[in-house]
Amino acid sequence: MIGLEKLVIGYRGQALGQPLSGQFARGSLTAIMGVNGAGKSTLLKTIAGLLPAVSGTLHRTAEAKQIAWLPQQSDIDHHFPLRVIDVAAMGSWPATGLFSGLNRRMRNRIAAALALVGLTDLANRAIGELSGGQFQRMLFARMLVQDAEVMLLDEPFTGIDSQTSALLLNVIDELHAQGKTIITVLHSQPMVESHFPELLYLHDGHYHWGKTGDILAARQTPPLALIRCAVGQE
Repeated sequence: MIGLEKLVIGYRGQALGQPLSGQFARGSLTAIMGVNGAGKSTLLKTIAGLLPAVSGTLHRTAEAKQIAWLPQQSDIDHHFPLRVIDVAAMGSWPATGLFSGLNRRMRNRIAAALALVGLTDLANRAIGELSGGQFQRMLFARMLVQDAEVMLLDEPFTGIDSQTSALLLNVIDELHAQGKTIITVLHSQPMVESHFPELLYLHDGHYHWGKTGDILAARQTPPLALIRCAVGQE
């Protein structure tokens, strides 16, 4: 569905790490892990089309061009004069256009998304008045309204409480059950082990990509063995 062929990511032509090759299969649920600066968010932005690749090829099937993007909270102006329902409704733009009105079906979808993340009572609240957890639930509602085949989430659980994290993990599990392709940058190994069957682990300029249990076990091997596995050597 989304294939990487010797893809080199980076900023302004400056490469981060070795070329990446592999595939995010349709309906897969993948976590991206690694130390700070390894290129996790850069890779996600490259897949989303927000950053150009330094070199290599990114292949998308037709359905993989429908992408929903959930950025880090720090990338968003929390004081912009919008209500919760306005932000959730932004998820309808790919289907309706920026200046088109919302039909009944889309209004119902927005209401259902807000209900699913527990924000029905805050629909008319200004976004600057939200807590961190409420703000993140609002961004999830926008993503639910968009209903894209591919969903990219950049550190969606940073700075939010455990109750909100549990609620949003349930949303991710439900989306995965619906066949959505989900790629998420995460830091919590227990969360990855319990909810994400596939893992792309970026490590010292190299990578290891496959089943989560296999990769986390491989992290316990000597560094040379991990590097050889990451670059496909035997």
